[in-house]
Amino acid sequence: MGPLIRLLRPEQWLKNFFLFAPLIFSKHLFQGAYLGLAAEAFLVFCLLSSTVYIFNDIADRELDKLHPTKRNRPIAAGTISIPKAIGVAIVLLLVIAALMTMQNPKFLFIACLYFVMNIAYSFFLKNVILVDVFVVAAGFMLRVLAGAFAINVQVSEWLVLCTLFVSLFLSISKRRGELMLVRNSENFQGRAVLREYDVEFLDQMMTIAASGMAISYALYTVAERTISVFGTSSLIFTTVFVLFGIFRYLHLMRTRKTEDNPTHMLTTDPVTLLNVAAWFMVCVFIIYFSEIKIWLGVR
Repeated sequence: MGPLIRLLRPEQWLKNFFLFAPLIFSKHLFQGAYLGLAAEAFLVFCLLSSTVYIFNDIADRELDKLHPTKRNRPIAAGTISIPKAIGVAIVLLLVIAALMTMQNPKFLFIACLYFVMNIAYSFFLKNVILVDVFVVAAGFMLRVLAGAFAINVQVSEWLVLCTLFVSLFLSISKRRGELMLVRNSENFQGRAVLREYDVEFLDQMMTIAASGMAISYALYTVAERTISVFGTSSLIFTTVFVLFGIFRYLHLMRTRKTEDNPTHMLTTDPVTLLNVAAWFMVCVFIIYFSEIKIWLGVR
């Protein structure tokens, strides 16, 4: 089961938690019916992303064999054959099809768009400069939209825009990590598109994405619709966690010069994990303050 689990890359399922953003910010987090629909959507995207990773590993198997860490992936290492991997992907697609019969047409459209876009990315779009990072960023935006459609709520344009900048920031940093890995490896040359990038250009793009992320999130917290829905403008105070998270990530990226996996970098840093947890708890407290007072019997 070890190679099969590694083939599915469950550690990457963390990205699918973006689906829960509409649930949290629509004030339905503690309502069972909404939570169940969001959890089902999360499961669909976990299986869908695993299917995409299988096809991506098949497409990249020769290049992965030369990568310092990716050579340990099951297909590149030869612990799982291509026919068996395709069989697993077919089983996953059948399970996904069964689960999506319980979802609405809008969610179905977003899920199909996500799958087609990522298959196209795996086989040729990732070799086109700038298009590669924007496709990855679009994947995060589709997750947020899928989460909104799954529970049939309206999602703020500012929240979608903030997601765009967050995902651009992470995908650009991934390219920067890959470029640094190529520089520090004698035998690994990386994918062809890396020759189109340089560290200075990527640093400039990261600065723009980080600025856009901070500004769009701050504007979301003070937007008229946000204040109207939550009944408070206090969400602006959570911006400090966003800024700290950006600066902490930039620090990690500079010190871990060959790290090309943002998910691993974020989940292995205790300070970042504490910051995310603090941001989440403060957001929940502010958004659900009136409900919390009722639960505690406070008038």
